[in-house]
Amino acid sequence: MPITEIVFYMFSLVLVAAAVAVITVRNPVNAALFLVLAFFSSAAIWMLLEVEFLAIILILVYVGAVMVLFLFVIMMLDINLAPMQEGFINYLPVGITVAVVMALELMVVVWSKGRFDETAFPVPPPHPDTYSNTKALGELLFTNYLLAFELAGVILLVAIIAAIALTHRQRTGSKRQNPSMQVRVQRDERVRLVKMDPEPRQGSQ
Repeated sequence: MPITEIVFYMFSLVLVAAAVAVITVRNPVNAALFLVLAFFSSAAIWMLLEVEFLAIILILVYVGAVMVLFLFVIMMLDINLAPMQEGFINYLPVGITVAVVMALELMVVVWSKGRFDETAFPVPPPHPDTYSNTKALGELLFTNYLLAFELAGVILLVAIIAAIALTHRQRTGSKRQNPSMQVRVQRDERVRLVKMDPEPRQGSQ
């Protein structure tokens, strides 16, 4: 067995184990860390498939930014897991049904002859050393898939604008700071002296 297949099966086992741990561990912080491990294993498999650009993007974007944000939010929220685990039995039949359907779909793909094997999808020849995966991906995005790429950018822009609009909407009962009023405040307005009679000590007549 060549070394590439050994590395592939090794990272695949780590990926499957990390994915199972994400949905089985009780601590959300541990689940997020297992998800980071799954991302690293996926990036290693992508490196074996000669898609280095997507592998680096997966590590930089998801592991370096998204997962750090997830961990920060999870640690700051201090999630109470007791109410979430109370209704687990109620959703168990639906979860088992979805798992069985997914397993059947995977078996159909694996055991189908002539549709997903090497005859239908032959292994591409290895690229030369001068081949640039980033250049090839850029040429495809800005030629054949330019419309879809631009539509994705517009959708992301609309999502960003909607998130900003929801954040700055006027809500009743919300408290906000006004820096301009804080700067213009006078000395007499910061502290108010109140005179009151002293209270008697407890037990004294």
